[in-house]
Amino acid sequence: MASSCSCAVEALCGAILHQRFFRAPINASPSGADHGQRFKLVNLRNAVLGMRECEIQAERQGFRAARASVAAVAAIALLFPVDPALAFKGGGPYGSEVTRGQDLSGKDFSGRDLTKQDFKTSILRQANFKGAKLFGASFFDANLTGADFSDADLRGADLSLADATKANFTNANLEGALVTGNTSLKGANITGADFTDVLWREDQRSYLCRIADGINPVTSNSTRETLLCD
Repeated sequence: MASSCSCAVEALCGAILHQRFFRAPINASPSGADHGQRFKLVNLRNAVLGMRECEIQAERQGFRAARASVAAVAAIALLFPVDPALAFKGGGPYGSEVTRGQDLSGKDFSGRDLTKQDFKTSILRQANFKGAKLFGASFFDANLTGADFSDADLRGADLSLADATKANFTNANLEGALVTGNTSLKGANITGADFTDVLWREDQRSYLCRIADGINPVTSNSTRETLLCD
């Protein structure tokens, strides 16, 4: 039984890691002095995100051996060293503005194109992202308390470990966004938000279903349906 479970987890994680690790970075330029380093950064990020997705999927299917994928990601990290300065500045696909690990509380980002911008570990209390393009942006372990993401494009954004307590996600598109068991949307406004393909833990999904309402004006999807509410 243990062997069968291990093989199932290996197959599941292998498929996920393969898809993410070998996926080419979106809008990556084929030229430029730092292209090789940026490509490595994107591949490493995709591998780590694949590991997280693997753990979530395996847990949902009742497996407990998924964390063995951490060793594989560690090995990948050795093969793809990243320049710390490039990573800290939000280089690679994230854009040039330094937004990682900063206190940006109350800052106005409304309507801006922040595709793949790096906001990891930043404090963004009451920040305004209304109507912003945040496709693939990273809010890993960020404080998003009370932030306004209404009408924002958050497709594929990384909200792992993010605290989005009382944030406003009205009519936001979060299709394919990444979350973890510690991602918090308590007290958030999710009216009209689209959560298609977001892998919530069951208790998180249950909570969101209690407050879900509305239809996304861009995708025409019902918030409750994208959360797979009963």
